[in-house]
Amino acid sequence: MDHKINKRDFIKYGFLGSCAFALGIGKAQAFSIILSENKEELWKWSKLSKYYIDTPKGIKCLICPNECVIKEGEAGDCKSRINHQSKIYSIGYGNPCSINVDPIEKKPLYHFLPESKAFSLAVAGCNLACLNCQNWQISQVGPKETRNFDLMPPEVYKQAEYYKCQSIAYTYSEPIAFYEYFLDSSKIAHEHGMKNVMVSAGYINEKPLREVAKYIDAANIDLKSFDDELYARLNAGKLQPVLDTLKILKDEGVWLEITNLIVPEWTDDMGMIKQMCKWLYKNGFDETPLHFSRFSPLYKLTHLSPTPVNVLNNTRTIAQDAGLKYVYIGNVPGSNSQNTICPKCKETVIERKGFSILQNNIVNGKCKSCNTPIAGIWN
Repeated sequence: MDHKINKRDFIKYGFLGSCAFALGIGKAQAFSIILSENKEELWKWSKLSKYYIDTPKGIKCLICPNECVIKEGEAGDCKSRINHQSKIYSIGYGNPCSINVDPIEKKPLYHFLPESKAFSLAVAGCNLACLNCQNWQISQVGPKETRNFDLMPPEVYKQAEYYKCQSIAYTYSEPIAFYEYFLDSSKIAHEHGMKNVMVSAGYINEKPLREVAKYIDAANIDLKSFDDELYARLNAGKLQPVLDTLKILKDEGVWLEITNLIVPEWTDDMGMIKQMCKWLYKNGFDETPLHFSRFSPLYKLTHLSPTPVNVLNNTRTIAQDAGLKYVYIGNVPGSNSQNTICPKCKETVIERKGFSILQNNIVNGKCKSCNTPIAGIWN
C-alpha cells in the first residue's frame, strides 16, 4: 500500500508552513526564515556548508569530487549549493520534493531489516548527470524548480515515527546534493534509536562521508560501471571516488549493498563486469550483496531497449564465479534470483516476490537448515 504524505496530512498534524524557529532548530538555522528571492538575501531553506574553501580562482565546494568553483550568486553542478557573499550554502535544507513510506526491499536492501518500512525522502538535485537517470524530473533540477514540503530535520524523525517506520531513507535523488539536511536529520534519528539509510551514487569526498557515516546504518551504492571513460561519458563522473566510498563505508561499519545497472550498449560488457566482480572479491566485498538491475529506457536513452534477461543472468553467473555470495537481479518480475540462498547448503533462506517476503528461514542471523551465518542486519 502506498502511504504518500500529502498536503492534507501535513496540515492535519501541523507541519506545513512551520518556520525554523517554531521547529526549535536553533541559531544555526536563522537564515532559513528569510523568504526573499533577492540575491542579497538567502532563500528560506538554506544552511551554511562546512565544506568549502576560498581559492585564488574563487569559492570551491568540497562536498564531492566535482569540487565546483562557484561564482557569486550562482550554483554548483548539483544545482543545490550556491555562493552567497563568498560562502557556500545548501538551498536544499528542509524542503523535500518527494516523501513516501517504502518497503526496505525497494531501496534495494535485501539483508537489512527485512519487511521493515523506510520513511523515504528526497530533495531536488544531483552532483552527477546520468544519461539514464530514472528520477531525472527531480535529480536534474534544483530545489527551486520543484514543489516541496516544509519539513525540517526534527519533523523528519517525528513523521517517520508516526508512520511506524524503522528507518529513514535518503533516496530517489542524491543525498550528497542535500548533504546538510541529510546529516542533521540522520543525527536526530540516530539520537532516538532510529536507523538511517543512504541510497546514493557514492560520489562524495572522504571527510564529509566519514562525518555522516557515523550516523548511517545501511547504504546502497550505485556502482555505475567499472571504467573511468564510461563514468565520464554516461554519468559525468569518475570511478575511483566511488570505489573509495565503498571502502570507507565498509571501514566505518555501515551495512553495504551495491547496485549495478546494466545499460545495453554501455555497461553490458562482460569483461568489464568480470573485472568489477574480481575487484569486489579482492577487496573484501564477497559477502556484500550485489544487485544487477535491469535498465528501462528513460531520460536521454529512450532509444535503447530494456536489458535482455539472459544478459542479466550472465552477469549473475560471472559474479558468483568470482566468489560473491549474494547476487541478485532486479526489475525482472517473477525471477527467483531475488531469493537469498545459503552459501553453504544452498537452501533458500529468504524467498521474495517483488518487495514482499514469502518466507524467511533466517534464525538469529543464521540459516535455519545448516546454521551457517548469513551476512546482514536481521533484527
